[in-house]
Amino acid sequence: MKSITELLGIQYPILQGAMTHIARYPLVSAVSEAGGLGIIAASGLTGEELREQIRETNKRTDKPFAVNLMLQMDNISEQIDVLVTEGVKIVTTGAGTPKAYMDRLKKTDIKVFPVVPSVKIAQKMEHLGVDGVIAEGMEAGGHIGTTTTMALIPQVAQAVNIPVIAAGGIGDGRGMAAAFALGARGVQLGTAFLTAAECPIHENYQQAILQADDTATVVLHKAHGGAVRGLKNTLTNEESSDAFSLEALKRAADEGFVDQGFVISGQIAGLFTHLRPAKALIEAMYAEAEAISQSIKID
Repeated sequence: MKSITELLGIQYPILQGAMTHIARYPLVSAVSEAGGLGIIAASGLTGEELREQIRETNKRTDKPFAVNLMLQMDNISEQIDVLVTEGVKIVTTGAGTPKAYMDRLKKTDIKVFPVVPSVKIAQKMEHLGVDGVIAEGMEAGGHIGTTTTMALIPQVAQAVNIPVIAAGGIGDGRGMAAAFALGARGVQLGTAFLTAAECPIHENYQQAILQADDTATVVLHKAHGGAVRGLKNTLTNEESSDAFSLEALKRAADEGFVDQGFVISGQIAGLFTHLRPAKALIEAMYAEAEAISQSIKID
């Protein structure tokens, strides 16, 4: 089995999570240029807006990057047209099955990595012929499943014969080394990259992440199923359905209203104390993971 770095053509087995309305070209290009895999979040974008994001990323890096498709969007076919014509070669997917689009994606040699919350769904994705899965534990920010990363990763790794990338609650080299010990071949980070200097969010949002502790997040459950995780604030305390809207995210990410907006964050937020460039974050994380993996001793 190829390593994740060989498979994706990247230097470090570190992916940047596709955070809706946040994972745009400033962050994506910085992560890819630093040797990780930047991922554009296509959710909420028209075809032409996605094209612009891809082209702006290409202006800033000649290294691989991906596009994440939120499969509940009604313009997925248009978005696929765009990423095919623009030459994107890696896709991650969420919020549904890519079954209807697999033939076209594979015919154009696009590698497909769905985000999965369970063993059963991981096995279904393997059956579809995907190139790997991103198994995400409930510690993650944004949309989450019900199983923790610690429990999910070894079970998925045992159940499938394709590469598994671990996500949820991973923020430094310790978490990365642990993920590899559990059977993962790469990691995906979301909350950590909110503290990257290149992340295009309001400074109030970044400060809210830096000031968070291990109990700062809350899970909100949707009326018709599903759940999302973000920082506790007035909006989440009111349990308003508005918390699930793109407008609530924009209030926090664009305007800095972190008390009345939805601040997507994972439980690992309390680990971060300062901002730093994506390159510094990635290199420090990888170096720490390598050192830990070489020094662990089981007594």
